[in-house]
Amino acid sequence: MSTLTETDCLLSKIDFDQTNSFSSFFLDYISGKESLQGFHNGLPTKENFKKQIEGRNFPQSHRGVVSEQLVKQYANVDASQATLSNIELLKEGNTFTVTTGHQLNIFTGPLYFIYKIVTVVRACEELKHEYPEYNFVPVYWMASEDHDFEEISYFRLNGKKLVWETDQQGAVGRFNLKGIDKIFEQVLGMPEFFVDAYKKKNLASAVLSYVNALFGERGLVVIDADNAAMKELFKPVIQSDLFEHKPQELAQKTTDSLKQAGYSTQVFPREINFFYLKDDIRSRIVKTDSGFEVLETNLHFSEEELKEEIENHPERFSPNVLLRPLYQEFLLPNLAYVGGPSELVYWLQLKGIFDHFGTTFPLLMPRNFAAVVDKNTLRKVEQINLTWEELFKEDHELVNEKVKEQTTFKLDLNVEKAKLETIYQQALQQALDVDQTLERMVKGEHRKAEKTLEKIEQKILKAERKNQEILVNRIYAIKEALFPGGAPQERKDNFLNFYMTNPNFVEDCLNSLSPFDYRFHLLKTNE
Repeated sequence: MSTLTETDCLLSKIDFDQTNSFSSFFLDYISGKESLQGFHNGLPTKENFKKQIEGRNFPQSHRGVVSEQLVKQYANVDASQATLSNIELLKEGNTFTVTTGHQLNIFTGPLYFIYKIVTVVRACEELKHEYPEYNFVPVYWMASEDHDFEEISYFRLNGKKLVWETDQQGAVGRFNLKGIDKIFEQVLGMPEFFVDAYKKKNLASAVLSYVNALFGERGLVVIDADNAAMKELFKPVIQSDLFEHKPQELAQKTTDSLKQAGYSTQVFPREINFFYLKDDIRSRIVKTDSGFEVLETNLHFSEEELKEEIENHPERFSPNVLLRPLYQEFLLPNLAYVGGPSELVYWLQLKGIFDHFGTTFPLLMPRNFAAVVDKNTLRKVEQINLTWEELFKEDHELVNEKVKEQTTFKLDLNVEKAKLETIYQQALQQALDVDQTLERMVKGEHRKAEKTLEKIEQKILKAERKNQEILVNRIYAIKEALFPGGAPQERKDNFLNFYMTNPNFVEDCLNSLSPFDYRFHLLKTNE
């Protein structure tokens, strides 16, 4: 499948640096700034994917283990033939993955969750077209071991926050689904695939079910790495971290280098970067004078006891944010990780860890970024003749610019300010001729007069904004639709805002978003 450049849904693409939405760290990375080149394996171009394939070292034995465990995970899922075929292809040496990961948000959470998976699906399709001799499998890695329930406990639909209330603790993927049915009572016309998904035994099973329903036909493979056989493969890293603290040393070295290059980092390496995971516990392991303990529990281990625990129960050791990426690359023949701007820049702290454990560092690929313009909003944009780039300006700045464009009056006092400047310069010269100490007083009075004119100017503009109330209200309505509450739409709204009126919404995204075109996409709805 070739790269899509125009569809019925695609309105425009905006360069990242014109959106006022991204950190300089991320922009420097994706623009290929030389100072960051030593922290990654090259930019995520199609050409670099070929180099990544040629340099990817991945144990054949790991392929069989992961494929076998995936078959078991999909045993109670109505998987597509494309997905089942991809699971089987993972055993083959010419098969590679492109992976994204995310928390187990209920009902998919924020809209960008959809964009993440769209990106990996489309990237694999385009790579297959470019390199037909290889197989490319899109993967969604479920963060099933994460224990921050508050972050995933809600989603926003039509401006309303819908919350799942439960007092369960530990890894969220293991949570039973009691109480989530109360959300169904608040949403009329809930899609059947969600109804079916939340009948499963736990949250991980539910997420696997609904993600499969949305993307299974495109061959997406969902992986739950909260798995004993998979953790068995990761035992060398568990042991190295707990007893040698090598990851902390390596990550700290990279972190210091990034700071010296002028970049603020997000991940703080710890002496031990594993949680202890059992039943409803996921708590940090720390070293003590007498051995090791699990924080907020009564669990204590001597060094020998902890070594025995790793040997017999590797599934009880859950990597934190520093080592989860390495665990992923231990399990998958991965070429690239697809993530948001904050995710990708923290990966730049990790290359030294990958090199130490002999694991190829993946290409770091930005997910698609997008905003959906509904028909009502699109009509308003056209009515006031906004450009797409102007949508990313700060609200008040945009309103003032458009009011000035539309008015028939003169709203600024620039001529008057220039006259004032002349008057006070003359007054200053006269004062200096008499007494040099008068300079400060004259300049102070000048500034007071300038402030008075600025205040008058603001009052004039405010009055004209009131005269153009319809225009102003339209602009604020547009901004609220695309930046609800001042935040990007993709970080606030749930995809059901669009899916409920357009069941082809996900397919429209697949047909409109270009995975290798690193710009912000603006889409219109097909309601």
